Amino acid sequence: MEELAQLGLRLRAARSARGWTLDRLARSAGISPSTLSRLESGKRQASLELLLPLTRSLGITVDELLVSASPDPRVQRDAWEHNGMLVQPLSPESSPVHTYKVSYVPRPAITELGSHDGYEWLYVLSGRLRLQLGEEEIHLGADEAAEFDTLTPHGLSALGPENAVVICILNEAAVHRHTEEHGTGHTGRAAAELS
Repeated sequence: MEELAQLGLRLRAARSARGWTLDRLARSAGISPSTLSRLESGKRQASLELLLPLTRSLGITVDELLVSASPDPRVQRDAWEHNGMLVQPLSPESSPVHTYKVSYVPRPAITELGSHDGYEWLYVLSGRLRLQLGEEEIHLGADEAAEFDTLTPHGLSALGPENAVVICILNEAAVHRHTEEHGTGHTGRAAAELS
């Protein structure tokens, strides 16, 4: 069973972390040192009869010794459109850092810039992006990046003639603020309203 593959190594690590010898743990758990040695080296199959006294002595649970199956690491979230932008989430919704691939459409400079708590980082994959940051207008091309404090009034749009495809990373404060402002209750959609 895959869950038991790393059990011996975890058992040895738990014992070593307490500074215990093989003999001390074996004596405390009421098993022989050779049995414990074979468990730690993977030469003996573990059973609850052996594991329960060992985990009690170590002050851990059996679950802590078992390797849990890794969840599928792929992010599988739907893309959506908003104000002509195509937004593809690239991180789980529960992530403390939110990453999006956004395709901005060409449009004139934004007249009403927004500001909020948080922090933003972006990287232009293709096209040309207009970053309005306070009184300054910055043009970014492919392979250029920018990072800024979102308390500074800001706005993003493509310069054209084609869309600007951008990777945007926001911290939790920026995502929370977008959610609050737009009242969506959905952090992914609200956060992507990066204007």
